[in-house]
Formats: sequence, structure tokens, C-alpha cells
Amino acid sequence: MSEVWARGSRLLRVRSRVGLTRTRKSVVPAVQMTICGVGAYAFAELVLGHQGPIFAATAGLVSLGFSREPRVRRVLEVGVGCTLGIAVGEVMIQVLGHGLWQAAIILFVSIMLARFLDRGVVFTTQLGLQSLLVVLLPAPGSGPFSRSIDAVVGGAFALLITMLVPRDPRTEPRAELSDLLHEQARILRECATAVRDTDATGAWHALVRARGTQPRIDAMRVTLTGSTEVAALAPAYRRHRGELADLADALSAVDLALRNSRVFARRLASVLNNGALTEIGAESIATVLDDLAEAVEALASAVVERGKDGRDRLVRRARLELGDVATRMHPRMLRIQHLEGETLVVLLRPLIVDLLESTGLSHEDARDFLPDLD
Repeated sequence: MSEVWARGSRLLRVRSRVGLTRTRKSVVPAVQMTICGVGAYAFAELVLGHQGPIFAATAGLVSLGFSREPRVRRVLEVGVGCTLGIAVGEVMIQVLGHGLWQAAIILFVSIMLARFLDRGVVFTTQLGLQSLLVVLLPAPGSGPFSRSIDAVVGGAFALLITMLVPRDPRTEPRAELSDLLHEQARILRECATAVRDTDATGAWHALVRARGTQPRIDAMRVTLTGSTEVAALAPAYRRHRGELADLADALSAVDLALRNSRVFARRLASVLNNGALTEIGAESIATVLDDLAEAVEALASAVVERGKDGRDRLVRRARLELGDVATRMHPRMLRIQHLEGETLVVLLRPLIVDLLESTGLSHEDARDFLPDLD
């Protein structure tokens, strides 16, 4: 019984800590949603003179949503879906009247119209839901189509808040890029361990890990698109558009590095299967991979560093460490004696160039670190 009580207490403490952390991070979005919902309702009621403009509040809340970073496209998509759904419902009410069978027809037509206009699931859901609510709820005394105007007000408030008081649009892309770089370092370390242990299976595990990064890369591209939209519209963050462009360039370079990691890991598995590395050559390549992983970890730390001076210092450190590895990338310098080992060195060279480019170097400057192959 005491053991069960102890486990329950630990679980309760963990859940409490997680809940408090989540609540603390949600204060700003909660304030934004409160201002959006109440502000839209107040504007429609006090300025436009609408009676009980509940659709202004609901459209504003649904459009703004509760995500880590409001997206202009998502706000517009949901806002238009809400407004169009209400408008469709009100138009069809004038033709068909109220009732359950009318609600069924209006809902079906709204869903089909949404699928015709947009493939987004959220858009379809909002259009159908709002049209259904228009049919089922009593009509307001402020006249026909007043609810459509309320929805426009709610969507406009959501868009205004997204433009004027967004959270820093750099935060999420930085975190995602840092995670990708940490994953790149783990792939390199797995490859190093596989070389030292002559373990082809370990190389295949590294390959699987590298392949698993592609969905995260695609997700970060979406994140960067949304962040760029916010920075373009929000006066407070327009000055950061250049930094977001730099993050996009870095992501492209990291994407190439991870693709080259897959090629390298696949070839490494084949080389290890055939026992084609000497003991000295294997240790040299493993050391290079470990050194690369250390440099990538430094770069991952630089990406999320808030202070510009600290970030620049870490980037310079990562660049120097990557450059140091690059200068050794010649089979003779690594004491590689067989063709299979030379192939591994050749495959590592473009990967290092990609990582150097992710620090902000041009392709030519990154390429200059590599010794010429003769």
C-alpha cells in the first residue's frame, strides 16, 4: 500500500509541475484570446449596436486559436471559414426556413461548399459548424445577416492581434533548427560507435534515424513560412525578417547535410559488412565523426542563444571546429589505405561543407577548408 501511495504521490507531483509549466507558458496566449473574444463582442454590441453578438466572440476565439505561434494563414483560413459558414447559413435560412431537415440540408451543402473551396480540414469544420449554429440558434433581433457581420468583426480582431502583439516569430524556428542539429550530432555519434565496434547494424540504425528527420524538416519549412508572414505584418518584428531568412538558409544547408548523412550511413554499413577498414583507418574516421558531432552540438547551442554576442561567439566556435575537421579530410591524412575507406572520406566532405554553410559561409568559402584530392 505504501508503495502504491508513493507512486501516486510522484505521479501527482510530476503532473503538477508539468501543469504549472504549461499554465505559465499559456499566460500570454490566454490574455490575447480574452482580449480578442471580449473586444470583438464589445465592438459589435457597443459600436455596431448588435444584440448579443455571440458570433463575434466565437469567430474571434476560433480564428486566433490556442497554438504556440499564431499563423496569419491559419487565422485567415479559420476566420473566412467562420464568416462564410454563417453567411451560407443565413442565406439558406431565408430560402428554407428553420427546422431539423433544413439544418441537415444546410450542413451538407456547407460541407460540400467548403471542400470545393479549400482542402483544409479546419476550414471545412468551421464552415459547417457555424452554418449549423446559425440554423439551430434563435435569430437575433438586430436583423438578417448581422451574425455574418459579427463573424467578420471577430476574424478582424484575431488578425489584428496576430499582427500587433505576436510572440517572437524567431522562437519556434530556432528551437526546431536546434533540435535538427542535435539529431545530426546523434547520427554522427552513432556512426562513430558503429565504426569503432565494426557494427553494420549500428550504421543502419543511424541511417533510420537520419531518414526520420525528413518530416521534421518539412514541418520546420511550414513554421518558417508562418513566422515570415507574422514578421512581415507585425511592426514590432519586421526588423527580424533578415534573421528569419538566415534561418531558412541554414535549414536548407542542414537539410542537405542530413541527406548526405543518409548516403554516408548507408555506405558505412556496407563497408563495415565487408570488413574493409583497417584498425588505424577506423579509429581515424571515428575520431572525425566524434569531432564533427561536437561542432554540430556547438552550432545547435548557438541557434537558440538569445544574445547576439553569445550566438556569434558560438557560431564562430562551431565554424572553427568544423573547419578544423575539414582540413583533415584527405585519405592520406587519416591513414586510409583501401578504396572503401577512401569512399567514406569522399562522402564526408560534402556533408562538412553543408554544415559549414549552415554557419553562414558561402559555398566557396566552405569548400576552401577542404584539402585538394590528388
